[in-house]
Parts: sequence; structure tokens; C-alpha cells
Amino acid sequence: MMIQAMSVQEIRPQDVRQSLLAREEIALIDLREEAEFALGHPLFAAQIPLRRIEAEAAWRLPRKDAQVVVYDNGDDLVAPALDQLRALGFTRAVALAGGLQGWREAGYELFEDVNSYSKAFGELVEHRRHTPSLPAPDVQALIDEKADIAILDARRFDEYATMSIPGGVSTPGAELVLRARAVAPDPDTTIIVNCAGRTRSIIGTQSLINAGLPNRIYALRNGTIGWTLAGQDLETGQQRRAPAPEGTLADEARTKAREVAYRAGVKRLTLTELDHLRADTTRTLYQYDVRLPEDYEAGHLPGFRNAQGGQLVQETDHFAPVRGARIVLVDTLGPRADMSASWLAQLGWEVYVLDADAASGELAIGPDGAPAPRGPEGRYKRPYEGTDNKQAAMQAYLDWEYGLVAQLERDGTHGFFVI
Repeated sequence: MMIQAMSVQEIRPQDVRQSLLAREEIALIDLREEAEFALGHPLFAAQIPLRRIEAEAAWRLPRKDAQVVVYDNGDDLVAPALDQLRALGFTRAVALAGGLQGWREAGYELFEDVNSYSKAFGELVEHRRHTPSLPAPDVQALIDEKADIAILDARRFDEYATMSIPGGVSTPGAELVLRARAVAPDPDTTIIVNCAGRTRSIIGTQSLINAGLPNRIYALRNGTIGWTLAGQDLETGQQRRAPAPEGTLADEARTKAREVAYRAGVKRLTLTELDHLRADTTRTLYQYDVRLPEDYEAGHLPGFRNAQGGQLVQETDHFAPVRGARIVLVDTLGPRADMSASWLAQLGWEVYVLDADAASGELAIGPDGAPAPRGPEGRYKRPYEGTDNKQAAMQAYLDWEYGLVAQLERDGTHGFFVI
């Protein structure tokens, strides 16, 4: 007996854009491999390759009746992806009419690289707030003269351990406001924040400025890419970590971070109010504990996944592919959730912070059960990771980032604001 294939329902690019502008819930999923996705995609597209639908879709798209729109670039990936999504229970999965070419023919922007809208937002922050930065040779000169400086590396610890600026201390993004004063208690110490490229150093530097730290604070302009292009040596295998603050420093960080979140319009929740959001089956709800993985695994509130706060802001398309969803953050101390939420609010999200006292209830132990990481197949080689990148690729990456503010303006769907 012949089995008839299910018809493919479609949605026009214009209707997807209207949903984005109206802040309706929608997940726009690129079915190609990451390396192809990085060549060009809509601003708010997230990437789940066809081979990973079964492993990732239910985790990353937690509400089965949310609007899910899939597309490819003429690769015959859409029909099998829709079959898989329907088998998983997704009731509103449809195809983007015309695929990527249809989006292009509608006159809409395509963005290169990965985590593009978070990176574009970082450029917008620097453009509007004139976030101060120092070029690599100037920072090297400060190191050479043994100036009173503290270099805080805002990347994940594993990235820092691979290669780092000489003397740098690992202080992943959401930890900066909490731990910076523990590293640099003297207000006369100059703080320099670095990442691999630009985004996390801009966001990290501006976080410390927004929180009102008394120090002089700068981003390392262009991060380890700029350092390498300047012909300066990096350290490898370092294990320095910023200490946790004690006493008044922790209280100060908590107060300052909460003030920043309030300015950004972040709402606060009790556990009872969180239960009300959880009971709303008409909205997608992401719940993230933004502490370091080792802290999360030692004990966390049930129902909360783990995403280090700096990475959540850097990779929002990965952690929350449903644009227009709600996001609730928690942190046992408060500053990491408040600072992360302040940035998500500026990125246009409806975001809440669960009051820190609520994080002391019955705890779960261990990792959050996220799908196994992807392997190397189809991966986009980032020009800012590792130690073997070609200089031309690094410079081209920086040139691309410099153009993102203008591209955001042409696209016109972002809805970002900067406090």
C-alpha cells in the first residue's frame, strides 16, 4: 500500500516579519548545518540541523503548540523536518514559503555568522553608550609598566584556559558585577574586560559601568583577536579564577545589580507568581539558573535549566529560540540574574527574576538533562576560538561586526533598546 506524504503548509516571509514586529511567539528554525547557517540567515533565526531535530526540538521548543517555521536553502530538508516535528507533537509547524531565497526575494536582510542578533546588539550598545575601550598595544604597555590594572576575562572558563591575555583572571560575564570588586577592591585599579572578539567584552564593560563601579573600566578592543593581530603573545592553560565576594562587597553587588535591572524594566517574581506563569499553557516559558555549571550542579531549583548568564546573553538564539517567549532567571545571590535579565530586557524579551530567597527551597542535584552536545559535523569554525586562526579570517570577522549596527537599521525588526 502506498503511503501518501502529508502536505506541506507554508507561511509567507511577510507574515513571519509581522509576527516578529508584533512580538508574537514564533520560532524560525534553519535546518541546515551550522557552517551553512553562518553564511546567511534572518536576524532571529535559530539553527537546528535536520539530523538533530529529534534530539533538540523538544528541549529548545518547550511548548508543542507554539508557531514553528522551518526553512532551508533548496536542500530538501523541510518535508522530513516537518514529519519529525509532527511526530514529536508539534501542532503548528510550517514551512517558510520559498525558503531562504523567499526571504531574500521579499527584500529582507540576511545576517552572517552565529549568535548574530546578540552580537549586533553588542555593537548597538557600544554605538549608543560609547563604551570605552583600549587597543591591545595600550594594554600591553600597561602590563609592561606593571600598572595597577585587573584584566577580567568574560568568556567561559574553558575558553579562558585555552588562551588568555597575560595576567587575565577568569570572570565569566554574569559574574563580573558580583566578583569585580573582589579582584579589584581599590577604586584606583583600572579594570580591563576582554573576550575573544567584541560582544562579551562590550557587554561586560558596560555591565560594570551600568552598575556604577568606581574604577576606570575599559573593554580590550577586539579581544584576543585584536591581541593576536597586534602580534602580541597569549598565555595558555591558565587557571586563575575571580574569587567570590564577601560581606559588604556581596551586598553592594546585589544592590547595584538590582538597580540596573529595575532601570531596564525587569519584573520580579515570588515562587507563587512563578507557579502562575508555569500554569499558563498559552505561552512558552524558559527558566534558567544563570550561575556557573559547578554551582548549578551542586543544587538548583527543579524546573530550571543552566545557562551561564554571559552565555545566555551571547547565545540567546540557542537558549531561547522562541522569540516572544517569557524568560525567568534565578540566582541564589541575585546579581547574576539581575544583570543577565537587564540585558535580555534590552534585547526585547519579557524577562523576570525570581527573588533570590526563593532559590533556597528544595533543590535538585546534577546537570539539567540538556541534549548531548553536537559533534564536529557541519560546525562553523569561529575565527575567535582556539589558537590556529588565520589573520585574514580574524580581520574579516571584525569588519563584519563593525557593520552590524547599520544592518540592524536596515532590517528594522529588532526592537532593542539601550539603557
